[in-house]
Amino acid sequence: MSLVVTDTLAGERVEFTADDDVTLYVCGLTVSDDPHLGHARLWFHADVLHRWLSYRGYAVRHVENVTDVNEKITARVGERDEWATERDVATTFTESTFAAMRGLNLLRAEVYPRVTEHVPAIRDLVETLVDGGYAYESNGSVYFDVTTFEAYGALSNQAVDELEAQGEPDERSEKRNPADFALWKADGVSETAVREHANHDHGDAVPEGETWASPWGEGRPGWHVECSAMSTTHLGDTLDVHMGGRDLVFPHHENEIAQSEAATGEPFARHWLHVGLLQTDGEKMSSSIGNVWTVPNALEELGVNVLRTFYAGAAYRSEQTLTEETIAEAQERWERLSRTYDRAVAALDSADAYATTTDESLREAAERTRDAFETAMDDDLNLRRATAALLSLTDAVNRHLDARSVATSRGDDNYDYRGLHAAVTAFDELGGDVLGLQFESSTDGDVDLAGELVELVLDVREAEREAGNYDRADELRDALDAVGVTVEDGPDGVEYRFE
Repeated sequence: MSLVVTDTLAGERVEFTADDDVTLYVCGLTVSDDPHLGHARLWFHADVLHRWLSYRGYAVRHVENVTDVNEKITARVGERDEWATERDVATTFTESTFAAMRGLNLLRAEVYPRVTEHVPAIRDLVETLVDGGYAYESNGSVYFDVTTFEAYGALSNQAVDELEAQGEPDERSEKRNPADFALWKADGVSETAVREHANHDHGDAVPEGETWASPWGEGRPGWHVECSAMSTTHLGDTLDVHMGGRDLVFPHHENEIAQSEAATGEPFARHWLHVGLLQTDGEKMSSSIGNVWTVPNALEELGVNVLRTFYAGAAYRSEQTLTEETIAEAQERWERLSRTYDRAVAALDSADAYATTTDESLREAAERTRDAFETAMDDDLNLRRATAALLSLTDAVNRHLDARSVATSRGDDNYDYRGLHAAVTAFDELGGDVLGLQFESSTDGDVDLAGELVELVLDVREAEREAGNYDRADELRDALDAVGVTVEDGPDGVEYRFE
């Protein structure tokens, strides 16, 4: 079965088409605050798409931008003593964003381009649009004329003559059409915009933000043109997949298509995948509303595996609701997977797992799980069905392990090594590599910790020997022996083993 996805531009489910190398662009954050679970929902689904394409044999070139130029960022200048400039604020929350990404076990993008390092590319793109007759200068600003692009409105299913005005109210007198949008804005951020987003009183010293020289005068890039410049700089004129939140369909992604295709004459993206919003208390999670749960706080309270299991509970294209009940469901599913994985690994690594023992039902369950998982993922990344496939494998594994206690009385109490190996591999490859869950057998963890403690005691023993305290060194060796650790002094140093 080929991968099928819901394509926003096509307005239907379509077969995914790409060469062996897939280019994936994800609209990233405006770094004006700590990332929250609404942001992380997009990250998770982009990450799973990346992982699934890799599992299917594609080489994925994943790029996700960082918007570090924005009035929301400028509005926070001076809020802390160390935030003297727009870049100071952006740096703080860029670091916070990257830390949250690593905490969520996301695969790293190939690059995370920032607006501030791509201003020359942005200016070049704006100049191309002006020279091509798609854009015009007005009072030092440059606007895209939406009437010059015939396909404008196709992504959001809107007609140009029905569109509402875009941009700030003070732009309207400068534009030919209310729906035209800014590519370059003269001067800095307006005082009105800064005060609208500020969390503190700027008084009379309202920051204007950073500006750059251009053919039209000093100014700043428009929001939409930034992504077009960054994506094409790193991935070429046509992307295989463009991904973002559903709230970006209009105007952001509609405008990206118009300016990119007008400039290059090529299709901007072959597939448009939009992730539904995270709902809480009947509203979308949003910093502007204030109903946010930040990623660091959620990771500390729930852990990465519960969060990823939660996100896997709903289709990327739909909305998802965050409640105590949906989190509790995710916790139960993860604990079920984790407990079974630990049991399976412990049995697999025990002396009771035999090459000649066969449990056909366990082996068949592992094979069915892989088939069901792959079918679900190819069906528009149906994560809930894929997770259900893994959960069905836990039933088969536990039946096999529980049956051993019954078989003991017959002297036929061995584990099926191959069957358990197939099950553990399925958990690792499907749950770990694709869903990004972090399976860590508690048995392995205990051994690692025990090894670290033994080495610490041996370090103390060696120090006692060097000090001439041989009786004390022997006491430490005997103490280790008493808890099942045999210590041997050889010509190559000290070795130990667990008995």
